[in-house]
Amino acid sequence: MSSEPSNNGVDRAEAEAAIRTLLRWAGEDPGREGLLDTPRRVVDAYRDWFSGYAEDPAEYLRRTFEEVAGYDELIVLRDIEFESHCEHHMAPIIGRAHVGYLPTDKVVGISKLARVVEGFARRFQVQEKLTAQIAHCIEDVLKPRGVGVVIEAAHQCMTTRGVHKTGVSMTTSQMLGAFREDARTRSEFLQFIAMPGPRR
Repeated sequence: MSSEPSNNGVDRAEAEAAIRTLLRWAGEDPGREGLLDTPRRVVDAYRDWFSGYAEDPAEYLRRTFEEVAGYDELIVLRDIEFESHCEHHMAPIIGRAHVGYLPTDKVVGISKLARVVEGFARRFQVQEKLTAQIAHCIEDVLKPRGVGVVIEAAHQCMTTRGVHKTGVSMTTSQMLGAFREDARTRSEFLQFIAMPGPRR
């Protein structure tokens, strides 16, 4: 099997060996049939779950459109589902993000907003930091009059360990520019994300 070096100097063989160590520590036998391929599968999963480290989310926002007939009202993308992992326990965080901004003279394709969320979510995170990173990235690149980000998520580090409380979600928000300074703009954004979604 090839070593497949990664950006941080840890090759695939070392990563798979670490998984075998954890299996032994948990009381398992990494050599038994059902676990023989587990280290490979876990390393593959990590490459997917944490692919955000290989991305610069800001790059997704650099291609913009200026021919929008002078449109300068609120733009909101709701219910962007994401999966992340808690940096304290490496447990999943499953949630959805709502992103809004007030454009100046340019807008960005809506799929790019979703990619920004994914780029930051596919890293070890705390929800507060994730919320701020998304908002500041949009502000820094697009230079809009304001940005609003709201995230609602369930944390498996709370539901599967510790207090074992299910059905609990956490909400965080980051308001910048007009979203922070103008109560009417903030209220309009919050009304938009509270609207019933389209029927599926």
